[in-house]
Amino acid sequence: MNELLQSAVLTALLSGGLAAAIPLMFVGLGEQIAERAGVLNIGIEGMMLFGAYWGFVAAYYGNSIWLGFLAGMAGGAALSLIMVLLCIRLGLDQIVVGIAITVASEGVTSVLYYAQLGSTRPRLGAAPTIAIPLLSSIPILGSSVFTQPLAVYLGIVLVMVLGWVFRSTNIGLNIHAAGEKPAALDAAGVSVVATRSWSELAAGALFGLGGAYLSVVTAGVFVRFMTHGEGYIGLVLAMLARGRPVWVLIGAVLFGLSLALQDTLQLARVTIPSDLIFMLPYVVVMLTLVIFARRSYLPPALALPYVRGQR
Repeated sequence: MNELLQSAVLTALLSGGLAAAIPLMFVGLGEQIAERAGVLNIGIEGMMLFGAYWGFVAAYYGNSIWLGFLAGMAGGAALSLIMVLLCIRLGLDQIVVGIAITVASEGVTSVLYYAQLGSTRPRLGAAPTIAIPLLSSIPILGSSVFTQPLAVYLGIVLVMVLGWVFRSTNIGLNIHAAGEKPAALDAAGVSVVATRSWSELAAGALFGLGGAYLSVVTAGVFVRFMTHGEGYIGLVLAMLARGRPVWVLIGAVLFGLSLALQDTLQLARVTIPSDLIFMLPYVVVMLTLVIFARRSYLPPALALPYVRGQR
């Protein structure tokens, strides 16, 4: 492999890995909020798809990626209302409801897309990027890592802000207590149901944002079932991060690189069957679970409905 091809392959791997990591980061952060509050959201895939569809439609017709992000967040939050009403308020099984949300969303988004855009199949242009002075001039790394859309930098800021909220604010302490000891939170005069409800809505908005970023920025097009299991990867990230948002970011980058390796190996003309290449990200997920599953942490009250007065 000559030097020019090596440089192109490395650039493609880094840029593709970061592009794939950002949706995973948003989704992982959202699930981390929900899990800390005691809500297990299996419907991530559905909320991502809903956000991807409405985000794409809003960005296409509104000619603004930011309008697409807002629409995606609204779509994800709207679906999370189902979790709030059925699981948090009425105490139904969170896993069953989450699966139903995913299945229903896959069907609804497919029908809506074919009815509205199926004949034209529009695409969006490339999202504008911002280059970090000096760092963006570094060979290979500069153009692939330090020249990104503004949403990427805002996402990294969100990681830091969320870490501070978890550690140093009453909101973070209440969320933590809702998943650890909801009875103690109730005894302190804070509503467990309200805390979990707002946490789930915030998580749904981040799921929708991850889906919108996927369709608006990463792909530039909406395709049915386009999440391809990324919601479940985000679920794994949240479980392994042990309540630390920065580990969600690190894990998202690692999984993003494994996703980008599919295209990179093809660019490098490596003769590996395409089926094996497409399996790679999921093999990485399984290996990660095998190696680190014992180090994961789940709140004691996770997925358990809270009834006032129970201990």
